[in-house]
Amino acid sequence: MAHETAHEAPAAARELVERHGATLESALAALATRDYWSPHPESPRGYGEPVALDALQDSELLLDQPGTDGRVGPDPEQGGETSPYGPPLRVAYPHAGDPGLLVAAARAAQPAWAQAGPLVRAAVCCEILARINSRTPEFATAVMHTTGQAYGMAFQAGGPHAQDRALEAVVCAYAEQTRLPGTAEWTKPQGKRDPLRMTKEFIPVPRGVALLIGCNTFPTWNGFPGLFASLATGNPVLVKPHPRAVLPLALTVQAAREVLLEAGFNPDLVLLAAEQPGEGLARTLALHPEVRIIDYTGSTVFGDWLEDNARQALVYTEKAGVNTIVVDSTDDYPGMLANLAFSLSLYSGQMCTTPQNLLIPRTGIATEAGPKSLDEVVTDLAGAVDKLLGDDARASALLGAIVNPGVLERVERAGKGEYGTLALAPRAVVSAEFPQALIRTPALIRRDAGDGALPDECFGPIAFAVAVDDTAQAVELLRETVRERGAMTAAAYTTSPEVERAVVAACLDAGVSLSLNLTGQVYVNQTAAFSDLHGTGANPAANAAYCDAAFVASRFRVIEVRRHS
Repeated sequence: MAHETAHEAPAAARELVERHGATLESALAALATRDYWSPHPESPRGYGEPVALDALQDSELLLDQPGTDGRVGPDPEQGGETSPYGPPLRVAYPHAGDPGLLVAAARAAQPAWAQAGPLVRAAVCCEILARINSRTPEFATAVMHTTGQAYGMAFQAGGPHAQDRALEAVVCAYAEQTRLPGTAEWTKPQGKRDPLRMTKEFIPVPRGVALLIGCNTFPTWNGFPGLFASLATGNPVLVKPHPRAVLPLALTVQAAREVLLEAGFNPDLVLLAAEQPGEGLARTLALHPEVRIIDYTGSTVFGDWLEDNARQALVYTEKAGVNTIVVDSTDDYPGMLANLAFSLSLYSGQMCTTPQNLLIPRTGIATEAGPKSLDEVVTDLAGAVDKLLGDDARASALLGAIVNPGVLERVERAGKGEYGTLALAPRAVVSAEFPQALIRTPALIRRDAGDGALPDECFGPIAFAVAVDDTAQAVELLRETVRERGAMTAAAYTTSPEVERAVVAACLDAGVSLSLNLTGQVYVNQTAAFSDLHGTGANPAANAAYCDAAFVASRFRVIEVRRHS
């Protein structure tokens, strides 16, 4: 590793540097090459038996936290979690009557953690992730029954893929903290006089208490990058989960506190901030003067409020957007349809990266099988979705369950034709294992760009096939949509080099990452840690990206100490 030593840290923490040094080296190399790499196997076969929900129910977590004056949950009627698949979770969490006590405890734990240095902090974070990885089946069940993700997706996205994103943040933070040398000798010639000599130290100093405001749909995948970026840069973290998805982040806090204590640090470096119904804890904590970093994923309304009001903090937000696809031409028409059908269906469209507006010329598109009219493209896409989801068991495993009433309401309105002409109506899917689950197939709706503004974000399994004058108009609409409303992803299908250049230019101008001609097992709504950036920070959908230098570098500052040699 770099120049740094671990002399400021407890012996148990220094041992972790040896244990995880090779992983950190490999992760740093992966950041540089951007090729595939992961220390976390994504197949369930590598993790033992699944964990049933009843193994997690009727439990109490983290009740030893400071300032605890009662419990949050476990009764669903009192705000406890209920699985989108039906059963209540019945898990109790600590409640702090005075949120300021949590902030004070976190602040008191910070000095020794800051003095430990970047390498020790990175190693401790690696050990936390190793503990979490060993409990992946448990996390998968927790994610499934709080988000509505099907088990396969909950296992991968909520487990190894989230852990990859966390490790990516840790090593990116380490690289930025060690970009300057720890010490430097400065010598300035003075002619005939003795040269001036100084020794200079460059010490990364954490910004302060960090607040993670978790989301309902991806509590670990979206929560881990900010949590571990803040922790690795020396900041204690308050974890404020979404009220419907507390358990995955509570298990995370539990693992972190265990490792921190064993490594010789104050476990109050990571604290769970669970709230009672209607308490508004996120707003209270976000405005606390000691909270200096905020990570948030969720609605645009609250994200904008944080950016406007939490002026004392550095605020990282991922908000809503309208993901758009330009369909111009393809040399693999069946592959395009299959890829789009899967992208629209995965997790019932409840992903910030799911495509929504498909812009298709009225004159149709060129394919390897000859020209296809607009009507044919829309009908064939509807048929591809129907084929993919025709079997209820397969559909359940891909769609998961509807996560909140707002999504269900939008799907029902779409099915009634309130958003436009139905090309494919949503249907209810019955899960044999979870008959109470609310599962709906996607709605595909026809619209015309000539009839007015394009559809705004319609989160959930709802997509729009929008007729446009030509590809040039589609490219311009893509640009306008991203610049005005934001987007996490964009895609295009074209066999024309000229069109490809135009789409690339539009995405560079608007500030959105682009996927071109996806027809295989890579989908627009999926990204890979250590290679792909999630978001750009260059359009209204998000002001940061997982995980670039900008995501970690401002979480600490470098303080210089100099003295004469």
